[in-house]
Parts: sequence; structure tokens; C-alpha cells
Amino acid sequence: MDDQQQPEHEYEPGSGILHVFGQQLKLCRLRAGLERLELGSVTGYSASTIAAFEQGRRIPPPRFIDKADEVLDAGGLLRASKEEVARAQYPAFFRDAARLEAQAVELHVYATHAVPGLLQTEEYARAVFAMRRPLLDEDTVAQRVAARLSRQEIFSRTPLPTISFVIEESMLHRPLGGRGVMRGQLEQVLLCGQRRNVELQVMMTAREEHACLAGPFTLIETKDGRRIAYVEAHKDSRLYTERQPVREIEEQYGILRAQALTPRESLDLVEKLLGER
Repeated sequence: MDDQQQPEHEYEPGSGILHVFGQQLKLCRLRAGLERLELGSVTGYSASTIAAFEQGRRIPPPRFIDKADEVLDAGGLLRASKEEVARAQYPAFFRDAARLEAQAVELHVYATHAVPGLLQTEEYARAVFAMRRPLLDEDTVAQRVAARLSRQEIFSRTPLPTISFVIEESMLHRPLGGRGVMRGQLEQVLLCGQRRNVELQVMMTAREEHACLAGPFTLIETKDGRRIAYVEAHKDSRLYTERQPVREIEEQYGILRAQALTPRESLDLVEKLLGER
């Protein structure tokens, strides 16, 4: 489930949840009798950044929202929007998928183009976003990297979700960001694959049979038993909730796992590649 491969479909600055939060922040600040510079000094931000938050042009981080709610005596009004504001850090097409991912009790990922976002290092993620075309501005790159890394909290969530990956061998050889970045990324893949709640398998390029040549997908099971498939394709992404298409993708994933290297063989392969670098 990777948000770097899709078109932006961005929220419009000054609209949606960011606009609503910005207006609430401004009203709370004025009611408290503080100038932007004063609010910025106690929250650790410049007056121009406070203005950008109020105008919906920048996404305020959770720590700012908590502090501002306290300083402005907002009574939880600002904190109540924290989750929705946090979702705005993702491209619009990915927000529902990100919410479902965060709540998953099972997550199964098939990746074909780049190391899955949940396994990416900061350096690798930054390289992936920086090489996008059309180019993303530096603030957006930093925002997307932070959002991607925050998703990785799923690995240590309580109770532990069951997570599995099938990744194409080619991704382990493609040195996105350079050889040094890729070495760190392989180390990260190895560490994640050794977690008790994670199974990682490599689909070898030399395999003569392959159950899914149509592209990447993610299977999600929620705590209430819903099974959902998230599918990415060029200029499109879609969540499937109907049982028939989800069952078909589950069938593909089951066969892919049988065709791929076992988890132990896969980790041995990653270790071998690290030894060659």
C-alpha cells in the first residue's frame, strides 16, 4: 500500500478539514487575546507558520494541536480534529486506506515496484518522493516522509496485528537513492522480517509461474471482521469491499505465497545481498 505511485488529487489549500481547523484555531487565538507571534513563541513556531495553519496552507502536527489546545484553553475543541487533520498529510486517494491500515488486525501486502512503504527507511522514502514527476516541493516531500514513517507504528501496536509481505526480487536489486541508501533499506527489510508478527517472502524473478501479474495490492482485515482489498494502478487506486473481488485477490495472494521463497529462504536471500554490498 504505497502512496508514492499515484496522482496527487490534493486537498485545496484553505479548504476542507484544514480550513475548518484553521478557522477554529484563529477564533480560539483571538478569544485568548494572543497575537500570532505570541502563540508561536509558546508553541515553538513562527508567526508566519501560525498564519499558514490558520489559513489552511500547512498541516499542523499533533504536538502543536495539543499545545495550542492547552495554551488557548480550547477545552478539547482543537484536539477533537487531530485525527482528521493528521489524515490530511496523505494524498486524498490514500486517506481511507491509511485509516483502515491503522486499524487492521491483519495486513497482507504484495509489492512490485518499490519496497513497501511500511518497510521503508527515512532515506529510501525521501529518495522515492524526491524523484517523483511532477516534482514535489520540499515541504511536501518532508510531510510525506513523516507520514510514511508514522504508519510504521503498526508494527508495535497492541495487540500485535498479523502482517505479511510478498515482494518482487527486482526491488531488492534496484538501488533507489544510491547504494548506501539501498544497503540501509535491505537492513531494514531484514529487521522487519525478523519480527514475530511479520512474515516476509520474496517472489523470485526466475519463477516460471506467477499468480498475479496485474500489479500491487493490499489485503486488510479489520477488527470487526471486514475484509477489504486496496488496489493501485496507474493514475488510479481503489478500495474493494464486495466479497467477490476481495476473494479473487485473496486467492491470488495465497498462490503467490506458495510460489515465493519461504520466509526463512527470503531472509537468507536478503542477508546474502547485504554481504555482496
